[in-house]
Amino acid sequence: MNIKSLLLGSAAALIAVSGARAADAVVVAEPEPAEYVKICDVYGAGYFYIPGTETCLRIGGYVRYDIGVGDVGSFDGAKSFDHESGEEKSTYAKNARFTLKTWTGQETELGTLKTYTETRFNFGNRNGYPSLDNPATPANEFNSNPAGNKNVSLNFAWIQLGGLRVGKDESAFDTFIGYAGNVINDTLVPYGDFDTNVVQYYFDAGNGFSAVVSLEEGSGTVGTIDSYVPHVVGGVKWTQGWGGISGVVAYDSNYEEVAGKVRLDVNLSNELSLFIIGGYGSDDNLNDPLYAIAAGGRGFYKQWGGNWAVWGGGTYKFNEKTSFNAQISYDEWKNLGIAANIAYDVVPGFTVTAEVDYLNAGKFDDADFSNWTGADKKSSVGGILRFQRSF
Repeated sequence: MNIKSLLLGSAAALIAVSGARAADAVVVAEPEPAEYVKICDVYGAGYFYIPGTETCLRIGGYVRYDIGVGDVGSFDGAKSFDHESGEEKSTYAKNARFTLKTWTGQETELGTLKTYTETRFNFGNRNGYPSLDNPATPANEFNSNPAGNKNVSLNFAWIQLGGLRVGKDESAFDTFIGYAGNVINDTLVPYGDFDTNVVQYYFDAGNGFSAVVSLEEGSGTVGTIDSYVPHVVGGVKWTQGWGGISGVVAYDSNYEEVAGKVRLDVNLSNELSLFIIGGYGSDDNLNDPLYAIAAGGRGFYKQWGGNWAVWGGGTYKFNEKTSFNAQISYDEWKNLGIAANIAYDVVPGFTVTAEVDYLNAGKFDDADFSNWTGADKKSSVGGILRFQRSF
């Protein structure tokens, strides 16, 4: 065998081996194009398109921690049983909350299609008293107002197309003209109940004038409708740069009573804004003790004591981070509520609020006293410290 033949044989062998290895090589598939989430800025910050759709979605919420001290009647304190003696004693009213919110929006030939949901999860004890069982019995046989997981609540779950909204909402009696002050405990004198299913239509003229008509189911023993006849709420509003004026009227179909509120908002400067609300409602049937479900003078809409009530207050912004908020409320049953706080934005999205609350239950010693806040004395004082991270 000559050198030429040896070289040709070696080359043939190498080619054969290379071909065999090539046949065993792994073929890597080309990656499919990734579909990135697109930002949707049609409805504001935080929205993105759900992949493969024209629907914009936003996810948000907050985490909150409240520490309350003082009297139960101020909506701040709590009571418990002493583990050794069984005696009732004061303690903190604490609550941790996680709230999940979702918003969706999509443009259609019939207008904007929107949804909103809000679900709340809570852990803590109650702003209340321990059960009044015999303290001499073993501790596990009576409720000492322990901390624990509370019921999950669905606060909002509505669909809106154009001006038509259906689903779980809060009553237009409150939402349309706005809640009371920017204080934590704004219902020391209540201004109407909240949770309800609705079928409502909202009209916005685009020039500051708007109106609403809402058919509502109500909630609770007193508030939930007892027939096919819904509660009815109607309202009108006029807003401008200086502030606004608004009013709502509600018909309670269970007790066939009417209640209304008128609100005035005034922006005196960039730093100072004030408001006042006046409420009036009929209550003959609400006060009738012969009703199978007696309301005790407080209906789903006219929750305040007596025929009339007023709420007033305002906000003063010291700077971009710090604001002072205050509210005073009073009703015909001589219930006086005062709340004031300082809210401080530590960093964007994280706010600490310190509030002081006072309730004077004017008819506390009367036989017909209606105890809205669970007060155990005529004058109740308390405070609450709130930490909230919103996202």
